[in-house]
Amino acid sequence: MNRLRPSIWRRFSSTSSSSSTIVVKPAPSKAQHHVPISNDSFPHGYSLTGVHCGVKKKPSVLDLAVILSTSPNPTSAAACFTRNAFKAAPVLVSKDVLENSSGRVRAIVTNSGCANAVTGKQGLEDAWAMVKATDALLPKKLKSQDTNDTLVMSTGVIGQNLPISKILTGISSLVPTSLGSDFAAWERAAKAFMTTDTFPKIRARSFTLGGQTFRMAGMDKGAGMIHPDMGPPSDFGQLHATLLGCILTDAAVSPKALQSALTYAVDRSFNSISVDGDMSTNDTIIVLANGAAAGETKEMDEHDPLFPAFRDELTSFAAELAQLVVRDGEGATKFVTVSVEGAPIFADAHRIASSISTSALVKTALYGEDANWGRILAATGSVSLSTPIDPYRVNVTFVPADGSAPLPVLVRGEPESVDEVRAKEILSEEEFEVKVDLGLGSESAQYWTCDFSYEYVRINGDYRS
Repeated sequence: MNRLRPSIWRRFSSTSSSSSTIVVKPAPSKAQHHVPISNDSFPHGYSLTGVHCGVKKKPSVLDLAVILSTSPNPTSAAACFTRNAFKAAPVLVSKDVLENSSGRVRAIVTNSGCANAVTGKQGLEDAWAMVKATDALLPKKLKSQDTNDTLVMSTGVIGQNLPISKILTGISSLVPTSLGSDFAAWERAAKAFMTTDTFPKIRARSFTLGGQTFRMAGMDKGAGMIHPDMGPPSDFGQLHATLLGCILTDAAVSPKALQSALTYAVDRSFNSISVDGDMSTNDTIIVLANGAAAGETKEMDEHDPLFPAFRDELTSFAAELAQLVVRDGEGATKFVTVSVEGAPIFADAHRIASSISTSALVKTALYGEDANWGRILAATGSVSLSTPIDPYRVNVTFVPADGSAPLPVLVRGEPESVDEVRAKEILSEEEFEVKVDLGLGSESAQYWTCDFSYEYVRINGDYRS
């Protein structure tokens, strides 16, 4: 049932004074992005689950996830957190746990339905209570003596206190037999992350380093309030739905090297997506590495010759997870790759890709399937770069995802005679690329974004109701 006010809905669906009709397009099916994964693909030495504890009203909806590293080897942890000034209590607490433990953490606990953000002293006490309750689930031989073992994440409505007694009861009721390591266990945990998401986001892969096979799997959530700007704990103080994610691997990596790899990966994945341009108070990405692959015990450091390959594997995997968030963007009908090439430095390319991806004028044109490349140029030219843009070097091209011929619309600063029919064919597809070449250097960056639709307004106009 349509929940927009009738007067607004009539304006969306009726003929305007210029006799043009606005057509409300349905979002494409998301079902193809949620697929079963072979149990052999998941990393060794982890147990996890998702349950309903009562944060959300419907008993059938999962709202609490717990992940444990059960390997006897040391487990390394790394995280990147939001730079939002109103950092949620779980962000502050997780930062403290990570620093106090020197990057040795064995568990993650996550609730959905309440962000525990802007909740003052009580919010901090509740987040610490979740940490300590999850610590208690670990076998005594795996527990740290002087530090906490759990990182905590929360997502949902801002400004409300957690129903902490329900959450603590949910955690304490878990027993080893209620956790698992197969696809069903991963799916339960991923569902417990969800808020306005339409499908649980899980991926897994195996990879080879130095002749040995390792595994990596992860989950994330997010559909709105998505424009992350996350940094490592050392970069922490510089600056409703949320981006949360975790990646688990059975490779052995030192905490310092793991943080270095994650920081690099996040800049090229989760910090390169945008649904609506809004940074959450809770954005968090966590990686655990437990060395459980074939009894692996020697930890890789940043000087290991295999480290660049591991870092690139993590980056590629993080990008795949991040793209799932955009594909599930609230009300989105398009998945758009924005590629910026020919920049003097990576940061320049990344800033321009962000500007294009967050432009409301660009995103509404994409929804309307209008090849209004002037909006792309305006977003490009609004960014201050290390080297000034030369307009007569810039190229703009629409690239279809089906491999057919690209459509140049600007070549070295000169407009092309655009085939509007062909342009609309490309922009009517669910997936395509917008490519901008600055002609100033060899660096490039990508962003993944979606369009703005009437459905996005509907979802966020009554999110709390």
